[in-house]
Amino acid sequence: MRVVERLTGTLGRDIVAASPVASGDGREHHRLVLRDRPVPLTLDVLAATGATPRRVVHLLPGGGLNARAGYFTAPGRSLAQFLCDHGFLVVGISPREDALTTADADCADWGLAHHRADVERVVAAVREAVDLPYDLLGHSAGALLALDTAAHGGGRGPQRVIALDTTGPFDPVAEPGLTARAADLTAALQQLLDQGIRTVDPGLKTLFARAAEDPDGDSGVPRPVDASTRFGNLALAHYALTHTRELPGPANWIYQRGHSSGEFHFGATPRQDRFALDRTPFAVWAAAVGRLGSGLQPTALLRDLAAVWAGRDDVYRIDWAAIRAEVVWINTELGRGDHDLAARLIREGGGGPVGFSVLPGYGHGDVVWAATAEHEVWPSLLPAGD
Repeated sequence: MRVVERLTGTLGRDIVAASPVASGDGREHHRLVLRDRPVPLTLDVLAATGATPRRVVHLLPGGGLNARAGYFTAPGRSLAQFLCDHGFLVVGISPREDALTTADADCADWGLAHHRADVERVVAAVREAVDLPYDLLGHSAGALLALDTAAHGGGRGPQRVIALDTTGPFDPVAEPGLTARAADLTAALQQLLDQGIRTVDPGLKTLFARAAEDPDGDSGVPRPVDASTRFGNLALAHYALTHTRELPGPANWIYQRGHSSGEFHFGATPRQDRFALDRTPFAVWAAAVGRLGSGLQPTALLRDLAAVWAGRDDVYRIDWAAIRAEVVWINTELGRGDHDLAARLIREGGGGPVGFSVLPGYGHGDVVWAATAEHEVWPSLLPAGD
């Protein structure tokens, strides 16, 4: 793939290891590992075989995920493949924390600004390799990172920002309780940093490993209908996906309901519990989690995200009025819900056109992994006229 050769040159041949991942179905997939620091940055590049792309899209995954899990995994055609088939050169950027080998690595300053600097470096290198208009597409934390990057883009910024199920600042007038809760979370995460706790493990890898190894085994987590009984491992994985908000966790309250649309019905005993996902198959969730590296989230990144939710500009500030790109912002009913203050601030600041919508019946992860998303959601991510 010529673009990989050129991109390797612009990033630096002495620090980039490039290797083919797969080819077929009219596409070529290469992986580039940028070893410019002790913890590398990984890029997944997907292009149509023998065709000239019309534009570039940089894919930024959610917290704890990598590009392979977030955008190259699906029940059928993945979102990365969908975009490639519609004329995009796809560049998935996996954050450095995916390559961490220890939870106490030196990443105390890996907040939003650190992540933005990596994105800006990749964008500049790709622009030098292929001078094409580009979009930023992010999901969850990756979407907020995309918006922050666009706010710093100036005249060389993206044409479009596609934000999938993310949270900007809560409205302090209409939503004072959420604003206060986010401020408390910001302070708690800063306290963890002060204590030397540099990463947080959301537990996805362990959750899915136990569900696969011993689905009916005792998870050790009490069932809310009867605290004297415990979820089975597979049941807990389903409950954690469909009822994320109900489980302990410093930021689980951010979801309207959960990561995935589905049902959970408690029986008289744990073995009689009945559950199912109705948009993203459990096997797709398991495949995505199976592609994770460390699965860790930098505490500094979580602190900055919480500060944005709280409107704590003294901790981290996104200049919403500086975003000049078109913004396509799609949240989900069961995920991050209808909190549109940031979209309004972009409009009021005189930025590019902003579309904000909420998908009914979708959970947080369904927007990228659901079997129905290719037909119900993804066409709206394409430029007008495509």
